[in-house]
Amino acid sequence: MGASRNWFEQGGEAYARFRPEYPPELAQFLASISKDKALALDVGCGNGQLTRQLAQHFDQVLGLDPSSDQIAHAIAHPRVQYACAPAEQLPLADHSVNLITAAQAAHWFDLPRFYAQVWRVASSNALLALISYGVLRLDEELDARFGRFYWQEIGPYWPAERKLVDSGYADLPFPFAEQVAPELAICKAWKLDELLGYISTWSAVRRVREASREDILQNFATELRSMWGDPSQYRAVRWPIKMRLGML
Repeated sequence: MGASRNWFEQGGEAYARFRPEYPPELAQFLASISKDKALALDVGCGNGQLTRQLAQHFDQVLGLDPSSDQIAHAIAHPRVQYACAPAEQLPLADHSVNLITAAQAAHWFDLPRFYAQVWRVASSNALLALISYGVLRLDEELDARFGRFYWQEIGPYWPAERKLVDSGYADLPFPFAEQVAPELAICKAWKLDELLGYISTWSAVRRVREASREDILQNFATELRSMWGDPSQYRAVRWPIKMRLGML
């Protein structure tokens, strides 16, 4: 693994490979408070990380994403169907869905149009969960360097919508009967290439590259590698899960 390696030349395959999976407790919790378990809908499903976890608890799950590249890399499951569709045009019958989730996706939606679709497709007492995970945390000696990279060096390249993720969607309008959500987290043990592969999937990284500022990325990768030590060494990575949970 040479220091000059371009860690940030990635695409949909990298998204499927490096995006952290949600803990099984998330799908278990959502299923436990769902009145019916006939159909769950995962909107903006990406490569289906949460979608297929929901399939462990629901009779049928539909994963929707506007990106054909994401759907092409989604992992199959016998109770999951995937389709390309935007959040604002859900291809489902009225009052047919028991649980609607949007994981790390709602900040991209036209919320008034999405919410109108939610009200249309939701069954009686259906649940809506807008899920996000916050800024990752590393071991103390690495965390400060990562924080400088995230907040300062690539901070100006994040789209405005990213602030909604950083706040756990607390600032999103949410016209539903809000329910209390448990404290959950994604916890991983990653090698250096896995962490940098994950970072490569960020929209801010794409914007940095488009601005011909690859030096920001490569300097960070080089410094982090020096601090990491043996790049095959596993280190703890943690993301707090935030959720806006509502009953319809």
